[in-house]
Amino acid sequence: MRYLLFFTASLFSSVLLGQIENPVHWSFESRHIEGNEFELIFKAKIDDGWKTYSPFQEYGEDDIAPIPTGIYYDEGDHFEAVGKLGEAGNRKVAQEPLFDNINVAYFTKNAIFTQRVKVKDGSQAITGYVESMACDEEKCLPPSSVDFSFKLEALKTNSTALSSKPAVDKKIVEAVEENIKKPAPDLTEVEPIDELEAILPPAGMESPVQWTFDSKKLNGQEYELLFIANMEKGWTIYSQHTSPDDGPIPTEFHFEAGGHYELSGATLEEGGKKKSGIDPFFGVEVVKFTEGPVTFRQKVKVQDSSQPITGYVTYMVCDDSKCMPADIEFSFDVAGGIAGQVTTIDPASGLRGIDQTVPSIRATYVEPLGNCGEENVARNSSLLWTFILGFAGGLLALLTPCVFPMIPLTVSFFTKSSQDRASGIRNALIYGLSIIVIYVSIGLMITAFFGGDALNVLSTNWIANTLFFVIFIAFAFSFFGYYEITLPSSWANKSDTMADRGGLLGIFFMAFTLAIVSFSCTGPIIGSALVQSATDKLGPFIVMLGFSSALALPFALFAAFPGWLNSLPKSGGWMNSVKVVLGFLELALALKFLSVADMTMHWNILPYELFMGAWVLIFAAMTAYLFGLIRFPHDSPVKKLSITRGSFAFLSLALTLYLATGFFYNGETKSYNSLKLMSGLAPPATYNILLPDTKDGLNTDIKARYPSFTKCANNLDCFKNYAEGMAYAKEVKKPVLLDFTGYGCVNCRKTEEHIWVADEVKNKLSGDFVLVSLYVDDRKALEETLLSIPRQEKLRNVGNKWADFQIVNFEQNSQPLYVMMSPDERVLAAPRGYKEGVEDYAEFLECGLDTYEQVSDEQKKEKEDKRLGVN
Repeated sequence: MRYLLFFTASLFSSVLLGQIENPVHWSFESRHIEGNEFELIFKAKIDDGWKTYSPFQEYGEDDIAPIPTGIYYDEGDHFEAVGKLGEAGNRKVAQEPLFDNINVAYFTKNAIFTQRVKVKDGSQAITGYVESMACDEEKCLPPSSVDFSFKLEALKTNSTALSSKPAVDKKIVEAVEENIKKPAPDLTEVEPIDELEAILPPAGMESPVQWTFDSKKLNGQEYELLFIANMEKGWTIYSQHTSPDDGPIPTEFHFEAGGHYELSGATLEEGGKKKSGIDPFFGVEVVKFTEGPVTFRQKVKVQDSSQPITGYVTYMVCDDSKCMPADIEFSFDVAGGIAGQVTTIDPASGLRGIDQTVPSIRATYVEPLGNCGEENVARNSSLLWTFILGFAGGLLALLTPCVFPMIPLTVSFFTKSSQDRASGIRNALIYGLSIIVIYVSIGLMITAFFGGDALNVLSTNWIANTLFFVIFIAFAFSFFGYYEITLPSSWANKSDTMADRGGLLGIFFMAFTLAIVSFSCTGPIIGSALVQSATDKLGPFIVMLGFSSALALPFALFAAFPGWLNSLPKSGGWMNSVKVVLGFLELALALKFLSVADMTMHWNILPYELFMGAWVLIFAAMTAYLFGLIRFPHDSPVKKLSITRGSFAFLSLALTLYLATGFFYNGETKSYNSLKLMSGLAPPATYNILLPDTKDGLNTDIKARYPSFTKCANNLDCFKNYAEGMAYAKEVKKPVLLDFTGYGCVNCRKTEEHIWVADEVKNKLSGDFVLVSLYVDDRKALEETLLSIPRQEKLRNVGNKWADFQIVNFEQNSQPLYVMMSPDERVLAAPRGYKEGVEDYAEFLECGLDTYEQVSDEQKKEKEDKRLGVN
């Protein structure tokens, strides 16, 4: 013993003068088993390079050896231990060089110790401490202790309704304890020992069984709960009908009791590859599944669908060399259609996790059943239009009084101050290129600051859209001439001073001075273009490239061909008229952002009639302005209407009359006539207050069984809940068109208002498919905040949930996305994004229908062959 103390002290002395280290981190849990029995769980997370020692060792008390982990309880007669202490984790048995190469059992990375106890008085806590010693390759730390306290009365109160979970398999525990007694091999002759498989999988290890949960309404109050297990290759799970005595843990379903539902019959199991016989690992008769998916079905009668059905599944998963018992919690919200595996990640908040990944979707998304459709959304076309938007904004900015007069002045400066015509052209080109660099840099900084994903979120966020509405109103009245939005004058003065230095740097700062002094005219245009482009992470860069290219082009062209300057119109009051017209356009666009916020938040303050009525009034006022009937602060009286102004006035009048036709009634859609030019700007025509509610024509029987059943675009029947839509598709045996859409999605409205209305498309959607429309920007709050397990992100509202569903199953987050699926959740064809063309869309749907019919015929033949006993 004296040698042990001396040796241990010498080891510890090397660390007493160094920094304090704590490589073993303890946490404590407990769970109710049955009656007054509980299981205490002691978990150790061990830093890389460190180890701690098993409680079960073979060395003697006087040996120079590490101190084993010990669990010490404060005395009390309110509880007693049941059975032996269990251990699990990354356990090894090997020689320890720090202690004369004696055989020791130790843990790396993690360790789990379990102890069952019988509680006599639950009002008293079970307290004590864990003592452990940690060593790395060079040294050992002094033994440290961590106090624990288990309050089991509250735990039992929360858990008494649960069916009991089986205890840890005794056969595995005995196998682990038996390994402790085996002598370790000489490490100089053989490779290091592999980690022993223990009672539980190592922390952080993914289970080789992936569970998904679903529910469907059968009739009235009766529902069917589905538990689907997919095993990795080489792994098996065991049937409910396997005896637990001296064998593996059978799959069992434990439901939390409640008065809001009752079970109807036993849990049925089907699918997968089932085998029965003597299991070589356990040596007893078992029934097991060697391939998935395995589906377990449980019928329930629900009295109150607003309360979730919760519980957990216990099972054991084995391969040829090892077994692991496991359990997983579940929760079914049969009213809201939410079903998923649930884990508590924050005991304080009770936040629960959900995995919406559907294995059959993932498998057939990569390789669809049919050979048609288009996998990639036409992103390049979208970026081209973004560039055109920016370029058009730059052309408009050229016509404003802040920019237009600068063109002849700047070009004249370069041509007169240069030694020859070539250097003048070169300097003008550098000036134009500097303009492009300045504005493109602004676009890149915006993307870098907010991030591409954040810009996409901003485009549908109600706060951002309301703020954009206010900003655009401010821009409009600035253009009307009531005030000016300018940057600080000191910026312009400092930039102008730098420009006077001449050379390349001087030219650059001349361009920078133009950007600053023209901000009162270009700022609103830039802001409008940036907001419109925010749905793509490259949007700000592309739109600013287009804007700056249009702004820089005249300076380069007129420097190369100075004679063209004579063809430019003279500066005058017409430039202010351009600003005022832009003000009217800003005012109209402001309503678009308020509309997005209104629809995502369900405020119902800006329906179709109010929106279109406001646009008609705005363009009518612009028409009156162009005819000279109204004036703004900086306008001079219109004595004679010029041909140009008159042409724009009549064009504005025609546009006003065109907008008014949006109030015509469409008998097919039982709503207003959707205008092509207003696609993505105006709210859907079905979002109105004056026409009869189209929901009056809903099938009341379907609505009673599926609450999300409603009318969508063009008066089409649709479901706004995935689970309900799929359940109905199974009922009527029709394929599903899954429509990932959004209230603020411009291309979604274009598809609905100009493609879905065509007879060859509409007839298929209404007669051959079950339409399921999932709005990814719906800000309606969920009943509780959930956690996406695959993405580790919080899901706070309905839109979050459907966006997560799209991402985890289809690896896309852009809308629209159209996916044709069979009722058993298999993808029929490659998903389709936005693309113009009625005929092309009709062919896409026809392809999905043909594939579904072919798959259905094959399934019928398989069932018939099975019935007749044909192999």
